[in-house]
Amino acid sequence: MPDFSIGVDLGGTNLRIAAFSADGELLEKVTLGTKIALGRDHVIKEMCEAIDELARKYRSSGAFRGAGIGIPGIIDLESGMLAKSANLPGWEEYPVRQEIERRLGTAVYLENDANAAALGEKWMGAGRDVPNMAMVTLGTGIGGGIVLNGKIWHGMNGMAGEFGHIVVEPDGVPCGCGSRGCAERYASATAVVRMAQEAIASEKAPALKKALGADVEFNARSVYNLALQDNPEAKQIFQRFGKSLGIMLADIVNMLNLDMYVIGGGVASAWDAFESAMFQELLERSLIYAATAPDDRLPAKKASTVKGMTRRRTIITQALLGSDAGLYGAARIPIVGE
Repeated sequence: MPDFSIGVDLGGTNLRIAAFSADGELLEKVTLGTKIALGRDHVIKEMCEAIDELARKYRSSGAFRGAGIGIPGIIDLESGMLAKSANLPGWEEYPVRQEIERRLGTAVYLENDANAAALGEKWMGAGRDVPNMAMVTLGTGIGGGIVLNGKIWHGMNGMAGEFGHIVVEPDGVPCGCGSRGCAERYASATAVVRMAQEAIASEKAPALKKALGADVEFNARSVYNLALQDNPEAKQIFQRFGKSLGIMLADIVNMLNLDMYVIGGGVASAWDAFESAMFQELLERSLIYAATAPDDRLPAKKASTVKGMTRRRTIITQALLGSDAGLYGAARIPIVGE
């Protein structure tokens, strides 16, 4: 068996640990609850015990290359400290990497969870056949990661890829970052619920109001289900979602000119409800995308004018690894030596 590594996805709700061979085979996965209320030492103890158990189990078959840990928040990559994380209160300025390495006695790599997901999709997912790609993760907010020549592009201090804070609506809805009109205020799970609640408050969305009253966990999936039933208000929300996402992607394409842009995260499952508006905005707002889009994304007249030309296509597609993308990416980091 080839060498192996371990990937960890440390979320505010779930703690997932998986062993992977160096060629990308998932060997085993363990899922635990993240008991945040019991404190960071308890969470790290459970994590290290699970990592150690997996490492012992597979060490006889190959060399253990180390553990990569995807964490939601801002990480100081040099010191291995978590600077800030909304999902892990009380972990700020805590030497996470040092503490885990002390307990495990092996190499440990910390990475932002969105960056880890991007690397996972590059390694074994949608981006495996392209040299460079970016990933946009549509969840509670919008995460992002850039992978160049098989490695995460961190920027100056690890904060590259904050796509969710590209402004898509000048003077729009206030954002937690301090700006207004950020993409994640219009193209995230939180944004879908906000727009649904605003439609309900207008007294012009009876089906949405009924769904809100009947569903104690009213969320973006509830609105998507109504859109599938041809509810006009729900469909309009996802049209607005797609338009905002398209504006954001157009800016990213214009800036980066990469081979592929992968859309992942929970809200990506509503692809059929927002893709038309998204691609329409892309074609209208990005000269680069309009010149390099696959023919099936171009109007018939436009496609015919470029037929026969040798040109590389800009691919925008759905992620393939689902919620496991971050696990794959975290496990890849010790192998490539990020």
